[in-house]
Order: sequence, then structure tokens, then C-alpha cells
Amino acid sequence: MQNDSNSSAPGTPSGRIRRRRGSNEVPPEVVKANGNHLLVNDRSKYKSMLIRAYSSVWMIGGFAFIIYMGHLYIWAMVVVIQIFMAKELFNLLRRAHEDRQLPGFRLLNWHFFFTAMLFVYGRMLSQRLVNTVTLDKVLYKLVSKFVKYHMVTCYFFYIAGFMWFILTLKKKMYKYQFSQYAWTHMILIVVFTQSAFTVANIFEGIFWFLLPASLIVINDIAAYFFGFFFGRTPLIKLSPKKTWEGFIGASVTTIISAFLLANMFGRFQWLTCPRKDLSTGWLDCDPGPLFKPEYFTLPEWFPAWFLSREIAVLPVQWHALLLGLFASIIAPFGGFFASGFKRAFKIKDFGDSIPGHGGMTDRMDCQMVMAVFAYIYHQSFVVPQNLSIEMILDQIILNLTFEEQLAVYGKLGQIIQERTFGES
Repeated sequence: MQNDSNSSAPGTPSGRIRRRRGSNEVPPEVVKANGNHLLVNDRSKYKSMLIRAYSSVWMIGGFAFIIYMGHLYIWAMVVVIQIFMAKELFNLLRRAHEDRQLPGFRLLNWHFFFTAMLFVYGRMLSQRLVNTVTLDKVLYKLVSKFVKYHMVTCYFFYIAGFMWFILTLKKKMYKYQFSQYAWTHMILIVVFTQSAFTVANIFEGIFWFLLPASLIVINDIAAYFFGFFFGRTPLIKLSPKKTWEGFIGASVTTIISAFLLANMFGRFQWLTCPRKDLSTGWLDCDPGPLFKPEYFTLPEWFPAWFLSREIAVLPVQWHALLLGLFASIIAPFGGFFASGFKRAFKIKDFGDSIPGHGGMTDRMDCQMVMAVFAYIYHQSFVVPQNLSIEMILDQIILNLTFEEQLAVYGKLGQIIQERTFGES
């Protein structure tokens, strides 16, 4: 690219700032200029809004279709999102000059990534896989062997990567290589910690994945539009375009949406039933007391435009209010953290895979915080702490092999038979 006739020499103070090709790095003066303008005063805001809205429609439509397809497809979506996030984060510290001197070094990052994926999902879903192939003796034996030797397999995959790293160390490149090694492991911790909780939520019942994820989307959209039309008061220096008007408007919208969406989602067994295997068949279960409506009579002074004085409320809607509160007040700090992170690396977005939104990591910052909270909340306040028949059966199905389940069945029958004869 030829220099303009009015450009100064690159070595002079007024020289043009050069950027790496394909980089999202933003020159400091551009960051400073953009940081002083709220979205409400942005002249190009309508164009960016249309691009953002177009991308959002496609994302929401695709998301709804995947939810309809079921648990396995949602899990596959999470895996794809993980790969995009890892790619964007790996690229943050990439240096083209050093990489050219280390052929195959990038491949090592992905070796660790897929080893971590095998370990995390193998631990979480191994017994569900066994339950899926119980009727096929050949597959059952193969899967049982995989489950038995899963941990040692993952360990040797990791050790192979570790040895690969040591053998590729190159003089004058040690600092770069070790920083990449540490960076890769930090990425794996960040990406797989939150995704493990996300997948656990999915198999506890799509409801516990769909509701928290939807609340983050609603909060993000509401904050954007309230800030777009009414934003005047800056909220936080890390994100200069975020405003108090957007934050408060989004909080109210999210909490109301949480209460209403929980009522709507809670009426579908496809969303509320847990999945005990990796099949794709239709689910039929007792939804439990959380998803059985309770009826309340409205007082006489309530507006007469209600068709009925009696309304049905699912108990899970009260839990949803707390999820909505977290999604609107605490989860946005994941976005603030990401904003500070991007400022530290002097980039505008983590990537450009989603037009108008940036990269996949830009969309997942708040979702990561929310997924972890949703799982912890569900395990702490929703799952019964006392043993029940359903909980015992779940433990038997998910943690025992088919032979062990048969042994339990036979032993239980023997105990019952002995008690029956004893009483007679």
C-alpha cells in the first residue's frame, strides 16, 4: 500500500501508525476518541444497530432450532462455541515472526485443547454413554473399556503434549514458548470450567440451561436499546458506552422476563426432564413439584381487565426471579472484565466472527459467569438435599455398570423376599 503524499516518514513523530494485517488492534488515539462518546450520540449508531439486529435474528433463530433438536445438539453447539473462543484467545498472544520459526507449535495448543475436552466430557458423560449402548453387547464392552481407562488415556495424551513442548524448545525463543504454554493452560481453565457447568445444566434439564442463557441475551439486548435511546449517564470507565439508563432498564426487563419465561418453559417436559443417556428420543417424566402450578386468587382491587381472578404460578418462577436478579446485576461484570481485558491488549473485539457483535468470546463473557451460578444455584437450592427414590435411582443408573445394576436388583429382591418370609 503506497503512502499518501502528505504522510510523514514512519520514523517521525507524526508518522502513520502501522497495524498488523488481520489484527483487531485499535490505535490508542482511536480508542480515546471513541471512549468519549456515548452510544446515544454516535452518528453511525443506526447502521451498526441494523448489522447487529440482523446477526441477532440469525443467532436467535439458530439457537431456537438447536434447542428444539435436543440435548446432544445443544452440547455440540457448546463444543463449537468453545473451539471459536479458544481460537480467538490463542490468537491474542500470537506473534507471526516467532511462529514462523516454530513450525507445528500452534498445533500443540490444539493438542492440549482436545485432550482437555476428552478429559472433561469423558468424566461428565461416560456413564450416560454406557447407558446408551447397554443393549448392544459389542459396543457396551468397548465403551466400558473406554470408561475404565479414560483417565489414564487422557493423562498420557497430556504427557505426550508436555514432552512435545520440551522437545521443541528453541534457543532465544524460551520466553515466548513458556508464555504461550502458560497462556494455553489459562485458556483451558477459563473455557472448560464454565463449559463443564453449562453441559451439566443441559443434562439436568434443558430448562436450567435455556432460562439463564435467555436472561443474559435479554439483558444484553435491553441494555443496548435503553442505552441507544436514553443513555446519558456513563456507568463504568472500562466500558464508556455503557450507561446507567441502559443498566437499570435492562435489569427491570430481565427480572420481569425471568418470571414470565420460567412459566412458559416450565410447561414443556422436553425442557424440564433430565436426560440420563445420550439418546435423542422424546422424554417423559414426572416434572416434580417445582413445575406443578399453584393457584392464587387476586384481590378485588386488582384491575378488572384480567380474564380471571385466579392465576397459576409455577414454584420455579420464584427461583427464576433470583436468576434474573443475578443476570441483571452481577453477570454484566463478566462483560466489564472482558472490556478491561481487551483494553489491556489494546483490541476492540476478540474476533470478527459475528458481524456487529465481534467475536464469539465477546458474546460469551456474561454467559460464562451465569452458567456457573445457575449450576451452583440449582445444586444448592433446587436439588433435594434429602435422599429420595428418584435420587437413589439416578445414582444407580449414572454410576453403576449394567452388571452392577443387575447385582443390585438381585440383592434387593433377595432382601425383600427374606423380609416377606420373616413377617409371615
